Amino acid sequence: MNTEEFQARARVMKALSSPVRLMIVDELSRGERCMCELQPMFPMNKSTLSRHVTALKNVGIVSERRKGARCFLKLETPCILNVFECTMGVIRAEAKRHAKLAK
Repeated sequence: MNTEEFQARARVMKALSSPVRLMIVDELSRGERCMCELQPMFPMNKSTLSRHVTALKNVGIVSERRKGARCFLKLETPCILNVFECTMGVIRAEAKRHAKLAK
């Protein structure tokens, strides 16, 4: 693998490095959502939420379609959910390791 591929991976991981963005991806894993549906779920102004969504769109995780004045978001690459599962595996393994050290 070359440096550019590692940089591309790092961009994707950076886009996921926010709890808000992880929650957006989780919500979109249940289906397409209008921005107007997402807004009440997040205690922030619309422009801040939009910046989080843009970060996910810029790396290809989320896509949008417009219908009139509404913007609908969808999870473009559902395989990203595998990262969530893997992350939980790391968290569980680390918790077990800490539990063994505490004994």
